[in-house]
Amino acid sequence: MSTAAATATARPGQVLADLLPASRVRDIALVLGGAVLTGLAAQLSVPVPGSPVPVTGQTFAALLVGTSLGAGRGFLALALYAVAGVAGVPWFAEGTSGAAAPSFGYVLGMLLASAAVGALARRGADRSVLRTAGTMLLGEAIIYAVGVPYLALATGMSATAAIAAGLTPFLIGDALKAALAMGALPTAWKIAKR
Repeated sequence: MSTAAATATARPGQVLADLLPASRVRDIALVLGGAVLTGLAAQLSVPVPGSPVPVTGQTFAALLVGTSLGAGRGFLALALYAVAGVAGVPWFAEGTSGAAAPSFGYVLGMLLASAAVGALARRGADRSVLRTAGTMLLGEAIIYAVGVPYLALATGMSATAAIAAGLTPFLIGDALKAALAMGALPTAWKIAKR
């Protein structure tokens, strides 16, 4: 059996990225690709009236990166995304950069969420619709647990106002993102098993 064929067989403890032949070059490419995917998805941005935080594809990409790459590579991809954005790469939401934006707390939350969903994916949490839904919802909760308090501190909003501006308007969109993941990840595993 060739190395590629042996690698393509899913084993417990694997994430989707582990199905590719293992190498340092693969891992570097996956981390870079995860950061770029998140930066590109952040450009899919729709302003929310009354909120300094837009709806973006960024959170979906961050959770997808964490789940597909695993905790370590997912965290590194989001760390690279955050560091490059702070350093001036204009790939945060709406083409911004820097740590001064009121929405930067969501980026920090994505770092933690990518590691958490990656760790769960390594335990098989991305292989069925229901488990994927739970994994994505946990990831979203982590993002909000960091992003909303940061929003309140950065803008001087009360906790109630920060929840109204930085959580409530995004719940329907996040449910749709979770639904996309619920279909995409288990389907990817089914295809990989063939």
